[in-house]
Amino acid sequence: MSTEAAPTGSRRARSRDRRSRRFVVAMAVVIGALALVGGASGILTTIQGPRATSMSIDPQAAIESAGSRMIVTTTQSLVEIDPAQVQIEPAADFTVDTSGRQIGIRFTLPLRDDTEYSVRIDGLRGLGGGPAGMVEQTFTTPPLETFLLQRGGDEDTIFRTGLDGENAVPVFTHPRIEDFRATSTHLAIVSTGEDGTSTLLVTDRDGQRARELPLPGRGTVTNLQTADRGDLIGYTFTDADIGAGGGLESALFTASLADARADDEPTQLEIQGADSRTDDWRFVPGTDAVLLLTFDSALTLVSTAGGPPVALGNAITIDGIARGSTEAIVQRASGLVAIDLATAEERALTPTDPALGETQAVTALPGTADETLRVLSQVEGFSVLSTSVALVGADGSAREVFSVDSDDLLLHTCVSPSSRYAAFLVAPDAVSNPYDAYLLPLPERLQTHIVDIGTGEEVRALSGFDISWCQSAPRP
Repeated sequence: MSTEAAPTGSRRARSRDRRSRRFVVAMAVVIGALALVGGASGILTTIQGPRATSMSIDPQAAIESAGSRMIVTTTQSLVEIDPAQVQIEPAADFTVDTSGRQIGIRFTLPLRDDTEYSVRIDGLRGLGGGPAGMVEQTFTTPPLETFLLQRGGDEDTIFRTGLDGENAVPVFTHPRIEDFRATSTHLAIVSTGEDGTSTLLVTDRDGQRARELPLPGRGTVTNLQTADRGDLIGYTFTDADIGAGGGLESALFTASLADARADDEPTQLEIQGADSRTDDWRFVPGTDAVLLLTFDSALTLVSTAGGPPVALGNAITIDGIARGSTEAIVQRASGLVAIDLATAEERALTPTDPALGETQAVTALPGTADETLRVLSQVEGFSVLSTSVALVGADGSAREVFSVDSDDLLLHTCVSPSSRYAAFLVAPDAVSNPYDAYLLPLPERLQTHIVDIGTGEEVRALSGFDISWCQSAPRP
């Protein structure tokens, strides 16, 4: 009996079928395994509750300005977080928002420098249900740096320096620097030419790419200030040839330092139907408004966006507006008051014990006008016997944080963004310390004393003035 061999093509076809079946089975196993792992992972996530997968924050920005944000991303879309679920050590003011898998924590005031922060969020719940979870994240802020101006010699120099004064770096030099201010991205610098008129310069924060900003004309710039956001500056301007024929006198202008708008003409802020000549002024933090004190002693809130002005009565001085607050501290004829610029309501500041001395100036700490630094002087006739600076609480209680030798002169007080430190500008040996011949005249020898407000301990005395914490220049 004979048999016939199967055709070669049929064997090949059966071999291909077997290989195809093995591939299909293998793929099914892999897909099943992946599904099992994915399902197990999803079950595990559900069982454990929401957990953090990443965190982002800019620590440098967090110590320099209000409004920095920490973003925590989690494994699940979340039920909205309540602020009571958030604990921050050391304590810091904040707001919290929830969007999908992300939690946003906005610090309403600048944070302390050179500090480790711990942020813990309890009771996290996913939208799909399941048990609660908890996340805890830490970050460390860098040491604080600042800018300082030194006049003298052939050129004046702006330095960037740490609080210890070591390794100060010159970032900008010019034959005659009157004043400067720093924003988060730029330096704005007022210089004086040989003809006595002003030039307004803007550079990057490292002093590079210097360029000139347009001014309203040929004249002088004074009282340079910066807003706490938006790279916006303001200044008062007086025409060089002002006289009986008129011209701009102490007119308030605003301008942008942003590259795209640096060539725009400055914008004048005027009060229609009233005297707009400005004796003093301040940007109102977090708003588009400016508080003006004009030559006729009128105090007015003016919008840079063109809204109607708000009259706030008369005043003698504007002592300042606390960062992160809308309360302005103002000296009226009746005494010191804090005015809420959002509501126009005002309250008297609690006075200190008269035995401590007469209040010469007040500086509000960020966030509130309840705590202030007050310059107190013991006066006899026309002589100042002693000067000290005290941290004063809402109840008038005072704790001395700095004192000035009787031979020295305290010119200016400023507070760091987080209110951890205060800077006191002192002219040593005032009698033998002559003033220079600048448009903003100051004693030739100046020291900026950095003091830890919490402990009252001096950190360092730096040579120079105009520390970049200050909202305005010293007024001799």
